[in-house]
Amino acid sequence: MPWSTSFEDPIPLPNGRRLLTLRDAASHIMKLPQAEHSAPEWQAAMEALILVAEKGGPTMLARIGVMRALNRHVERVFNPDLKKHHWGKRKLKRDQ
Repeated sequence: MPWSTSFEDPIPLPNGRRLLTLRDAASHIMKLPQAEHSAPEWQAAMEALILVAEKGGPTMLARIGVMRALNRHVERVFNPDLKKHHWGKRKLKRDQ
């Protein structure tokens, strides 16, 4: 698969730009400062990009790697108020 292969969905960057192809993602990673470039998340993203470009894997794999690296400092917070409970809403046929 060539480096000019497009992602199914573009990857939005914090500065408003979008990464459209594997080459765009690779050049973005190469332009990062060395301290950030050597972070384990970016190393994994680079491995995923190389695998997809050279071995022909799914582009979603590379997209996930880059997205995880971009959002590595974002803490996921669970909000229990948003969870909808399914108890008591559905009756089984045997209970009718």
